[in-house]
Amino acid sequence: MLGLLLAGCCLLLTWPGLAQEATPPGKTVLTISGRIGAVPPGVPVAFDLARLEALPQRSFTTQTPWQDKPLQFTGPLLREVLASVKAQGSQLKAIALNDYKVSIPVSDTQRFDMLLALRVNGERIPVRSKGPLFVVYPYDSDEELRSTLYYSRSIWQLKAIEVE
Repeated sequence: MLGLLLAGCCLLLTWPGLAQEATPPGKTVLTISGRIGAVPPGVPVAFDLARLEALPQRSFTTQTPWQDKPLQFTGPLLREVLASVKAQGSQLKAIALNDYKVSIPVSDTQRFDMLLALRVNGERIPVRSKGPLFVVYPYDSDEELRSTLYYSRSIWQLKAIEVE
């Protein structure tokens, strides 16, 4: 009986898709929870930098209100990060390292090529410079994005997303 139990546990650990939900080997920098298609249900998905860098990377250069010149931001599209965990909600509660919270409509991730920026000008973003993760809209691509509404949704030092 014990042998069957151990064999079942080994099968679960090697089942395709479950590796996504396992704790990553590196330091966790982002946790996504809530209405996601995690296996088993209700278990948050943890990402280390390597797991985020394994997703397709995009870059754009844009001016932000926090810097005096345009910067190049690189990282996965936020919609692709959400797709990787099978997010099923309509709102994201984004939470920073200092527990600042902001609500972002999932529809923003479909309308705009928002990045979960891991790099600025090719360098990883240190915590002291708004890192390691920074949600960035392509502000220069659409005049609508150059407003307080979208600037307020651009959370830096992101540590968690709850899909609601």
